Amino acid sequence: MTAQEGQNIRIFLRNRPGESNPVSIENFGIETVTIPECKEGEIIAKTLCLSVDPYMRVQFNADPGVAYVNSWQIGQTFNGSGTGVIVESKDESFRLGDILHLPLCWPFQKFVNFNPQALLSNADPTIGLHALQKVESEILKKHPSLILGLLGVTGLTAILGIREKAHIIPGKNQTVIISGAAGACGTAAGQIAKLEGCGKVVGICGTDEKCKYLVDELGFDVAINYKTAKNIREKLLECCPEGVDAYFDNVGGDISNQVIKCMNKDSHVVLCGQISQYDKDLPYPPPIPDEITQLLKQNNITRERYTVLNYPEKFQESLVQLEAWFKEGKLKNRETFEMGLENAGKAFVSMMTGKNIGKQIIQVDV
Repeated sequence: MTAQEGQNIRIFLRNRPGESNPVSIENFGIETVTIPECKEGEIIAKTLCLSVDPYMRVQFNADPGVAYVNSWQIGQTFNGSGTGVIVESKDESFRLGDILHLPLCWPFQKFVNFNPQALLSNADPTIGLHALQKVESEILKKHPSLILGLLGVTGLTAILGIREKAHIIPGKNQTVIISGAAGACGTAAGQIAKLEGCGKVVGICGTDEKCKYLVDELGFDVAINYKTAKNIREKLLECCPEGVDAYFDNVGGDISNQVIKCMNKDSHVVLCGQISQYDKDLPYPPPIPDEITQLLKQNNITRERYTVLNYPEKFQESLVQLEAWFKEGKLKNRETFEMGLENAGKAFVSMMTGKNIGKQIIQVDV
């Protein structure tokens, strides 16, 4: 199928939810647009899969409050990590049928025009995340959605968060807590903590189905449903009498406060995400109660802001390790698909309200 044979649509920001309101489907606009012309040095790609991620919530605000992403303007096409296949090329470096990946800024559009050299020249030379990448791995060619999750930036976030911030020492029998444990990053981080040699992994999530999946399928030692547990702290003390040595924090808020109350001296918080706070008009990282600040200081608990973009020199070796573990069956993956680009808003709202298990993907080419 060529670009000329298809219909093009795009998904754009219709209006803002407001900094203290959840995103709704009404914030997403959809329209039919012209299929772009392919000029010399350009390519046309047909979008296959798009990723929706919690970090994108701040882009709905007039001020995102962070440096690594920009706000979307009213009427602007959404963008995020995506994959596609070339249907027309006037760049000799790219051929018809090549599978492509563009982290963080693939437009939410069915047919997309790219100038690979222009993207490369504008990419951060140390990170390279905005450069168009040709997918070479046979696994990723067969399952391109994997590069949006476990074998892409999400997997990198998990493995580097564990390796650089959790301070796991094999044989020391450490206990690691993962919040948001059934999400894309949480499922990866829990499995990787085990592979890196921790003694016990406890996941916190929001349904019994997710708890069962974490324990039965992914090898978590314990999973806690925070919606039915009467007291998170008491539950943690019950299943972790030895205390907590590392906490991979994806959610923030009261859950994180209760985990920190159970942490040992000289332990570590991996401050990865704060999804429970993203719909509030707060700076990032959001402020924490004085009581928790005092506990951190008193017990010498590190809680440093973490972003995977600070470790570009470790990307390649980490991706090689993730793919090796996946091929060996040591890392399991699960994805939740929303079919059709027109359902992008539904996919995002579902992800933000915890309806997904594993990575939330929009399957565009259906």
